[in-house]
Amino acid sequence: MSRAADGQRLFVGGEWTEPDGGHYAVVDPATEETVGRAPEASRDQVHAACAAAREAFGPWSRTPPGERAAVLGRAADIIGSRFVPYAELARAETGATTGTARAMQVGVGMARFRRYARVEPAEWAIAPQINEAGPMGRAAVMGALAVRQPVGVVTCITSYNNPWANPAGKIAPALAMGNTVVVKPAPQDPLSVYRMAEALEAAGAPPGVVNVVCGRSASVGEAAVESADVDMVSFTGSTAVGQRIAEVCGRDMKRQLMELGGKGAALVFDDADLASAVAGIGTTFSFYSGQICTAPTRVLAQRGVYDSLVEQLAAYAGRLKVGDPREPDTVVGPVISAAHRDRVESYVELGRKEGAVVVTGGERPSLDRGFYVAPTLLADCTNDMRVAREEIFGPVVVVIPFEDEEEGVALAGDSDYGLIDYVWSGDVARAFRVARRLRAGGVGVNTVGRNMEAPFGGFRRSGVGRDVGSYALHAYSEVQSIVWPG
Repeated sequence: MSRAADGQRLFVGGEWTEPDGGHYAVVDPATEETVGRAPEASRDQVHAACAAAREAFGPWSRTPPGERAAVLGRAADIIGSRFVPYAELARAETGATTGTARAMQVGVGMARFRRYARVEPAEWAIAPQINEAGPMGRAAVMGALAVRQPVGVVTCITSYNNPWANPAGKIAPALAMGNTVVVKPAPQDPLSVYRMAEALEAAGAPPGVVNVVCGRSASVGEAAVESADVDMVSFTGSTAVGQRIAEVCGRDMKRQLMELGGKGAALVFDDADLASAVAGIGTTFSFYSGQICTAPTRVLAQRGVYDSLVEQLAAYAGRLKVGDPREPDTVVGPVISAAHRDRVESYVELGRKEGAVVVTGGERPSLDRGFYVAPTLLADCTNDMRVAREEIFGPVVVVIPFEDEEEGVALAGDSDYGLIDYVWSGDVARAFRVARRLRAGGVGVNTVGRNMEAPFGGFRRSGVGRDVGSYALHAYSEVQSIVWPG
């Protein structure tokens, strides 16, 4: 691989460009060693990337959908041919276990390119309608066609917890619909996104269709949002940052797609299959070490199973091996940085002060290197505690008791967030009834699994808009109506 595609240069207008701001080290959170060096873009370089995307938009938007899809398909093939080194890089810069880096990062990213290489209709007929008060007062039959048009230039700001699946879920549908993109990856692990750009370049994406800029300075993201060349911002990250982006977008009426924080409620009823509930809730400890907005971090347990559930969750957490993600039996790797480890640990200490009982975890694992947090279970919590209300984004689960269905639903809804909630119950009718009452963008019934064609997004402070499957094609397009006399 040439230095042009090793993550040390920006990708602007089809050229690998030296950064104005120099480079910074990308650190392996498991070893604290340098994985590589990433470029620090200047505001001028970000604006140049946006201008390149604007120039490329017209020709790309007019490219037949089948040709755009072919580029995505070829990119997926290229990613597949480089699967192992790409996954190793993802593991090194995120601290994910080898299995997670392969299956859930590079594997899902590649699958998303293949998904949007399937061409779908961008227009559909509307049944003719008789307008009773047509021109000159006469009834008229009017035909209509609804057409999906690309939005334009899309700034994609991506999260650090999955530098393959998350960017691919933005880039692939945006390109399929005829948009051009400026990608600003998370500063902690941007190198994988440059590999994605490398694959798209090799697949034949024309210059300017895909641009990648990055840097640790907040000014990089700000420049990618405020540019007059940008029509839409697709952001995954914290609610606080999303709110600031929304303010800037609002001034120019830019389209927004926001996937923000979560504090998923998991309601476990007395008749639930506890083994299933424990396995699902336990993914908070293991999957990305809890650094995932969809995690069932706030467990609401009905009184009849509360004690047993706490006991089984504690036992489950205690069986998980924390350590080097390269080892095949490791289940819980590190969190992304020392600063984030300190933040997660501060929440555990806050929980103690608020009156929560630390059933398991709560102490830093005795490992020589790396940013590790032990799987931690906080019991006897109340819904007004900060540990129950704020997103911790680590392997920490809080458990709150409830008496009956009404109280459980009320507690679940008493949150600033509403991304994904969960219900475990042996009574399927009740589970679906409760699911319909929850104010969340998604609800898992007796599962934490996802259907990758189902719409994804949140209520309240968990975001704006929906993507995944065909809904992502909708998100990255505008609907235009064309009307004519019948």
